[in-house]
Amino acid sequence: MKIKIGVIGLNFGRWMIEEIQMPPASDFFEITAVCDLDAEKAEKFGRQLNVASYTDLDKFLAEGDMEAAALFSGPVGRAGLIQKIIRAGKDVMTTKPFESDSAAAKEALDEAKRLGRVVHLNSPSPVMTEDMRIIKGWREKHGLGQPIACRSDLWANYREKPSGEWPDDPNQCPVAPIYRLGIYAINDLLQIIGEPESVTVMQSRVFTERPTSDNAQLGIMFKNGAIGNIFASFCVCDGNYYKSSLMLNFENGTISRNGGALKKDKGKLELSAHDGKIEEVAHFTEQSGVYLWESFYKSIKGERPAYDIDPDTVVWGMKVVEAMRKAQFTGETTRV
Repeated sequence: MKIKIGVIGLNFGRWMIEEIQMPPASDFFEITAVCDLDAEKAEKFGRQLNVASYTDLDKFLAEGDMEAAALFSGPVGRAGLIQKIIRAGKDVMTTKPFESDSAAAKEALDEAKRLGRVVHLNSPSPVMTEDMRIIKGWREKHGLGQPIACRSDLWANYREKPSGEWPDDPNQCPVAPIYRLGIYAINDLLQIIGEPESVTVMQSRVFTERPTSDNAQLGIMFKNGAIGNIFASFCVCDGNYYKSSLMLNFENGTISRNGGALKKDKGKLELSAHDGKIEEVAHFTEQSGVYLWESFYKSIKGERPAYDIDPDTVVWGMKVVEAMRKAQFTGETTRV
C-alpha cells in the first residue's frame, strides 16, 4: 500500500512533485497535500493535483491526510521545521543542504532517533548509494589502505540573475557553487575519507549577476592526513549538462568516478591498484544526489534500518560549511 505524503515548499518542491509522480517514487508514495507560504502557489498546485492546500505548516500537519512529508524549504531553519514534522508523527524526506546550523541539525537528528521517526535526504543519503558500496567493496577487497588525496570537479552552465532568495546571500549560501553543487562531493568524501580538520576557500564572480560567486574551489584537510580539493562552477559550457567527477588516491591504488550527466545515464567507476596489476571497471545508476524513495518507504514500514550512515557524518558536512562560511570572508585556513 502506498504511503500518503505531503509536499512542503513549492519553489524547488514543484520539481520534486514531478519526481514523486513518476516511478520509482510513485510506486511507493501518493501526494495528498501541499503547503507553501505563498497562497497563490499553494492553491495552484492544490488544484493541479486535486489535493488539499495550506499556507500554514501547523494546519498542514494537523489537518492534512498524510503519513510523511517531503520538505523542500531553504536550508536556514530547516531543522526546526523537521522537528515540527516529526513531533506531529510524520516521517521526512528532505534535500541538501540539510541545514546551515550543524548544532540544530544534530538536535533534529537526535530527536528523530528518540521518537523513532525516519529522516532521509538526498545527500548524504542515510542509505549507502550504489557507487559508495562499490568503492567501499573495492577498498576492502584489494587492501587499498590509507586514503591520501581526493579531487572532485562539478560544473554546470548557469547564467543566473538575482532572485532575492537565499542563493543571493553569502551568509545563507556561502561559496555558492560549493554549497549548491559541491555539497554532494563534500558529503561523499566525508563518507570515504573521514572526519575533516580544516578548510580553505577560493571563489570568484565571472558571469553571475547574483551577489554570490559562480566559480569556486574548496580545500579540505582531513584528520587522518588526507588532502581534498573540490572545484565547482556555474560558468563552464562544454556540452555537459552536468559534470561530476571524482578521483580518490589511496596508498595502494586509485579509484576514479565519472557520474552520469542525467538521472538516466550510467556512471562509471575505474580502479587501478598495486602497481597496475589489478584493474576493475563497474557501472552504476545510483549516486549521491538521488532520492532513494524505495529505501525511505522500507524504512518507514520497518522493513530495513533507517540509516546505514552514522548521522554524525551528516553533521560533519554542515561543520565544513560553517567553516567555509567564515573562510570566504577572511581568506584564511579555518578549522572545522
